[in-house]
Amino acid sequence: MELSNFTYASLILFTLSYPLFKSFEDKISYASKWKYLFPGIISSAVFFIVWDILFTRMGVWEFNPDYILGLNFLHLPLEEWLFFIVVPFACVFIYEVMNYFVKQDVLKNYTKSITLVLLVVLFTLAILNYQKLYTFYTFLFLASFLGIHLFILKSNYLGRFYIAWLVCIIPFFIVNGILTAMPVVIYNDNHNLGIRLYTIPIEDTFYGMLNILQVITIYEWLKKKNS
Repeated sequence: MELSNFTYASLILFTLSYPLFKSFEDKISYASKWKYLFPGIISSAVFFIVWDILFTRMGVWEFNPDYILGLNFLHLPLEEWLFFIVVPFACVFIYEVMNYFVKQDVLKNYTKSITLVLLVVLFTLAILNYQKLYTFYTFLFLASFLGIHLFILKSNYLGRFYIAWLVCIIPFFIVNGILTAMPVVIYNDNHNLGIRLYTIPIEDTFYGMLNILQVITIYEWLKKKNS
């Protein structure tokens, strides 16, 4: 096995290292909230892994064997399974850190407008690009989920989520930039808009946003239920 085969696994460990190390500090007390976190991570992971398996089989994307360990389950590398555990773990840590240090919900008065604009734009782009599978399903699912938050759940934490996601994008671009530049993950551009942020398909940003919002939705619900 070549050293390069550890690339994806190394990125997963890098993503996990800091939030795991800081989980036991008294300020954030992240470890004490894991009982609310992991049900959300597991629930979202099931959804995304099924999606991932289907899209891999359909050729929407594939994994470069030069940069993975070669341990595959249901056509997905082990690292990809771990991705849907480690990345939400790290992003919700950032969400908690932002909640601790930024006491005020600075987007409170704009959350509904931001959500409505995102919903309309994403839904429109999904319909206009129905033949591009990654674009269509990513934008449709996220628009639908935002609609549920806006009109049914009437969530009071969306503004805080948007702020946290803007911070999450920084490490997201570092890790995903490496994954798509080498590339570890190879995308079929027939199924996306062909718009790249550096080497990252723009759909990845919203795919990640949907993943983390799903986790935080269950996380916040369980915290409220058990408060």
